[in-house]
Amino acid sequence: MPDKLHLDAIELLKELIATPSFSKEENATALLIKNFLEERGIKTKQSLNNVWAFSKHVDPNKPSILLNSHHDTVKPNSGYTLDPFQPLEKEGKLYGLGSNDAGGCLVSLLATFIHFYDQKLPYNLILAATAEEEISGKEGIAQVLPQLPELSLAIVGEPTLLDMAVAEKGLMVIDAKVRGQAGHAAREEGVNALYLALDDLLIIRDYKFKKTSAYLGENKVSATIIQAGTQHNVVPDLCTYTLDLRVTDAYTLEEALEELKHQLKAELIPRSVRLQSSRIDPNHKIVQAAKALGLRLYGSPTLSDQALIPYPSVKIGPGDSARSHTADEFIFLDEIPKGIACYIRLLEKYFSI
Repeated sequence: MPDKLHLDAIELLKELIATPSFSKEENATALLIKNFLEERGIKTKQSLNNVWAFSKHVDPNKPSILLNSHHDTVKPNSGYTLDPFQPLEKEGKLYGLGSNDAGGCLVSLLATFIHFYDQKLPYNLILAATAEEEISGKEGIAQVLPQLPELSLAIVGEPTLLDMAVAEKGLMVIDAKVRGQAGHAAREEGVNALYLALDDLLIIRDYKFKKTSAYLGENKVSATIIQAGTQHNVVPDLCTYTLDLRVTDAYTLEEALEELKHQLKAELIPRSVRLQSSRIDPNHKIVQAAKALGLRLYGSPTLSDQALIPYPSVKIGPGDSARSHTADEFIFLDEIPKGIACYIRLLEKYFSI
């Protein structure tokens, strides 16, 4: 017979699906989560659309572990054939926007936190249901972390088929400017900034970074936008282009940028260096615990709130990243109890090492 904790988690997931929570508009789901915890006697804290709670026997002398997932969603795409806000059970699946990314992970972590809430543990557990993950916003996990104690570990709930991501790519968007000299197109004058940029683009197309990652392989840089010129008969003196740079755990964003600067003519201006790559020490206890449980370890190419957490972290959860942001998104109903069980076993093993 299904455990009440499993049933409660699935019921909450249905309520979350039925409640629109686009990034920056998560106030209603924040209230659902807050009420879910407080109805079970758990005191919560809230800042903006972020809700968090501490385990009952919190001790400032103990190290702390964060259980984190997000309750915002992307907007439904035009391919939906089902109502994205109508939770629908069919053939062992639960359909609905956010069911897989990352509602299943969130309710599984909530259930795990409740399971351990009253227990006296060697660690403080902190649960955080956060906003703006889908846009890497500044009013999500980044807004919560300064209000928490230092963390020895963060477990980030994202759909990974219950495999454990021990490394994750970072992201940097770079604006590039190549300067030439204007001239009349009919005469041999000027220095064409477009042609200078073309030299850069050929390098970018074939460029191989010097270092590779054991889990994530090579960095990936792609030119995605280019702009130049004002009229047909003027040699352009400025060409701008945009680079999408995905950085493995072998580099910091700053290191990857510096390497590119030595290869290209353009002035390279990063829009942000917030979304860093991440990697956990292979000797960390959470990695040892995962290996003891036979969990598969891998490197994740997709970005999550890990990029904004400056502490040791891993990413793991029920559901499949391949279903995220797809039309008629779903999670298998049996993935929820499996997710809860996996989180509980993982923490128990971690506590015992």
